[in-house]
Amino acid sequence: MSTETPKPAWRNWLKIGLAIVVVAAATGYLLRNRVLGLPVEVYAARVSDLQQTVVASGRVMTPQRITVAAEETGRVNQIPVREGQRVTRGQLLIALDASDERASLAQSRASLGQEQAKLRQLREVDLPGATQDLLKAEADAAQADRQLIRVRDLKAQGFVGQAQLDDASRNRDVAASAVRSARLMVQTHRPSGSDAALASAAVAQARANAAMAQVRLDHDSILSPADGTLIARSVEVGDIVQAGKELMVLAADGETQIVVQVDEKNLGKLAVGQVALGSADAFPLQRFDAVVSYINPGIDAARGSVEIRLTVPKPPAYLRQDMTVSVDIATARRSQVLVVPVAAVRGIGAEKTWVMAVRDQYTVRVPIEVGLSGDSRVEITAGLTRADVVVPATAATVLIGQKVRSRVIASP
Repeated sequence: MSTETPKPAWRNWLKIGLAIVVVAAATGYLLRNRVLGLPVEVYAARVSDLQQTVVASGRVMTPQRITVAAEETGRVNQIPVREGQRVTRGQLLIALDASDERASLAQSRASLGQEQAKLRQLREVDLPGATQDLLKAEADAAQADRQLIRVRDLKAQGFVGQAQLDDASRNRDVAASAVRSARLMVQTHRPSGSDAALASAAVAQARANAAMAQVRLDHDSILSPADGTLIARSVEVGDIVQAGKELMVLAADGETQIVVQVDEKNLGKLAVGQVALGSADAFPLQRFDAVVSYINPGIDAARGSVEIRLTVPKPPAYLRQDMTVSVDIATARRSQVLVVPVAAVRGIGAEKTWVMAVRDQYTVRVPIEVGLSGDSRVEITAGLTRADVVVPATAATVLIGQKVRSRVIASP
């Protein structure tokens, strides 16, 4: 025998009543939408200025980075600059130990002074002495000639013998030889002579040795090759550096540039001279002007992108080397054209582009022709008027030919 207590009848009636209310409400809602139309949010077509932009990100760079290295092997004695410091052309960056080079320079200069003294002695002492010797030799030769003539006359008269004539002739030959020797000595001591040439060559060699010693000494002082900012340093006092090894990196002053990679599909929109607005990731609310200055003719096949460089005419103070930045490049602009949100256009980029418009309370499919595309809006060149409203493409429950009650919302 069952002991289950029967449920009160009023509860069953309550359930039935609630079900009737729900069904009635749903039926009323459906009838209301059928009669008055389905409520739907729409965008209004409107006339506005439209700008097409290409957005990309990249980094700040200067036109030139200079690697600072030593030209000679040596020990670092001094580094009077720090990383991040601005430097000027010719400013000392690194000083190497130059003891050996200074000693070599002093020795070379002493040798140069010695050779120069020899050249002066040749010009001021040896040449005048040789000239005087030549004058004396010529006088002696003239005297020997006269003596030979007298002896010949005396021999013809029988006053002297052949031996005396031979002595006079020999004396004349010796005097003539002395004249030739003295003349050669004068010629060699003159500026065009061989001794003067050898002395001048010795001076030139000593001067070259001194210049080379000076160059080696100068190599121990590593100077800034240009105005700029030191952005890297990999050397400390006491290090022994090798010739050609990178010690510092200098970002030379010049036009500040931004290098970005743009998807190759946007290549046809880009042109040198287009203006852009940039912002650094670290300062997103501060914008600065830039201009497209270079478009790489090649494509990066691995990334499907093209390198673009933009010049920043007036870089803000916070803009630094290698800082990450974003740019909006204005590639085209239209004034006072009919636009609708991109979110309302269907099949954009395809052969048949259309929108779902609301006309006389019913949705209709309207083929359109589009022009310039912006970030959130697109230009309509045919198919719509300023009186039209369009349904967002995200309204999947709204069908063509359906009666609707539209409510215009703000365009994105």
